[in-house]
Amino acid sequence: MRRILQKIIHKGLVTEPLKTEENQIKVLGERLNEVMRRRFQGSLAIRQVDAGSCNGCELEIHAMNNAYYDLERFGVHFVASPRHADLLLVTGPVARNMETALKMTYDAVPNPKRVVAVGDCAVCGGEFGISYASLGQVSNVIPVNVTVAGCPPSPTDIIRGILKAVQ
Repeated sequence: MRRILQKIIHKGLVTEPLKTEENQIKVLGERLNEVMRRRFQGSLAIRQVDAGSCNGCELEIHAMNNAYYDLERFGVHFVASPRHADLLLVTGPVARNMETALKMTYDAVPNPKRVVAVGDCAVCGGEFGISYASLGQVSNVIPVNVTVAGCPPSPTDIIRGILKAVQ
C-alpha cells in the first residue's frame, strides 16, 4: 500500500481533465425552458420512436434523462402516447416493418407536428440506405422539421435539435 501511495505522489495526476460541458448544458436548458414557457405553457412532451436503429442513438437519448443532463429539470418529459406529444423524436433508418407504425404515430401527434430525426441513419439512411429491408431516411416516410447528425449524436447536440424544433 505504501508503495502505491508513493507512486501516486511521485507521478501526480495522469488523467485527462473533465470537459466543461456542464455550463453549456445549463445555458441550452435555460433557453429551452424559456421557449417552452412561452409556447407550451411550461412543459414539452416528447414521443420517441425507434424506426429500426442499432440503439446507439437511444442510449444518448436515455442519457439526456440521467443525473448529469437531467432534461426533466427544464420541463421536458417523454410520454408513452403520441396523442400527448408535442414533438416526435425518430431514430434509425425506417425499416419496412416500421413504416406503417411510424405513419400511424405521426398521424396521432396533435397539430402542429414537429419531427426531429436523430442520428445519421435517420437523417440520410446511414450505412443502410434504401434496400429490401430499409426505406432509408425518415423524411422518405414522414416530414422532418429538424435533423441532428452524428453516429450517435451527443445528448448536447440532441438538446440543440429539440431547441431548434420548438423555436
